[in-house]
Amino acid sequence: MRDGCCWPWNGAPGVTVGCRSGGSDRGVEAVTATATPAPGLGPDGGGQAAIFDFRKADGRGLQDLLRTFAVAVRLGWQLEANWTDPFLFFIYSVAKPVSSALILVFMLEVIGGEAGRAFRPFVVVGSALWAFVVSGIAGLAWSILEDRERYRVLKYVYVSPSDFLTVLIGRGVARLGVGLAGAVITLVVGVAALGVPFDPATVDWPLLVVVFVLGLGAIVGVGLLMAGIVIQTRQESWSYPEAFAGAVFLIAGAVFPLGVLPAPIQVIGLLTPMSWWIAGIRRALFADGPGSIGGDGTVFASLFGHPQPTPLEIVLALLATGAVVTLGAVAVFRISDRRAKQAGLYDRTTGS
Repeated sequence: MRDGCCWPWNGAPGVTVGCRSGGSDRGVEAVTATATPAPGLGPDGGGQAAIFDFRKADGRGLQDLLRTFAVAVRLGWQLEANWTDPFLFFIYSVAKPVSSALILVFMLEVIGGEAGRAFRPFVVVGSALWAFVVSGIAGLAWSILEDRERYRVLKYVYVSPSDFLTVLIGRGVARLGVGLAGAVITLVVGVAALGVPFDPATVDWPLLVVVFVLGLGAIVGVGLLMAGIVIQTRQESWSYPEAFAGAVFLIAGAVFPLGVLPAPIQVIGLLTPMSWWIAGIRRALFADGPGSIGGDGTVFASLFGHPQPTPLEIVLALLATGAVVTLGAVAVFRISDRRAKQAGLYDRTTGS
């Protein structure tokens, strides 16, 4: 944009749009619109003066948001899957979570022997779910980085009439879909090939649905937090989401119970929504299996007076921690977004 610039809006007579000030290095600037009566209109021309209303052009109604979200999900899926044929993409998507689960199961077999086989459901469920978590945490951040560094269209997406946050979440949901497919197939492989006992009649379906939905919101919230961070960062930004997910992996009870960790780390794990999400899904799928939260001598047992959390406690804890994380993530993203506009970060590429 140029200082004091002024140009017609789509060639409409008498309608002009001007920018306040600043250049491309100052980021996205606010625009103002003025309207003047076209020839033959208005009181002197026998008609009504033309009025341009930006609120009508922005398109922020519910229908527009849903349409934007659907298009963003479709775009994200095409970007994820268009590099090869569907069969090879399917193999690629499930190879990583399945191989991770197999490695952990074989390690457990070698170390634990017969005693370790009781923990197979614990390890398989944790490994499968974590592939889904990583997809959610990294999906939104990688969407920012792809549009900024690879395709270099981030600034155009930002100034488009579509809601930027809706586009970002839609792109992330597409990656979540890929992660969900990998998680489901990992569970199927665990039941079919690794001898994990599973009986659909014993599944607590209401708990499974409630916990999954609440956890999904928390995962998207953490992904939004990482998106706000990578907007501000440059070098090695691509590795930040997976590094963060790896750190949370150690304290969320994905592959070993929180009770084996030091007490301060257990407290951090109890404040993490991923811990309650994984514990809730384990409880719903394998009610008689080992849990990741609680146990004799743990921080949870000392605080609540009983060794294992009840389903209601899991839901309430997930709801509380997820709400705090999501609200905090939205606040961080808004602050990062405002700073990015002020510093012109949406106009730049960093070469990362």
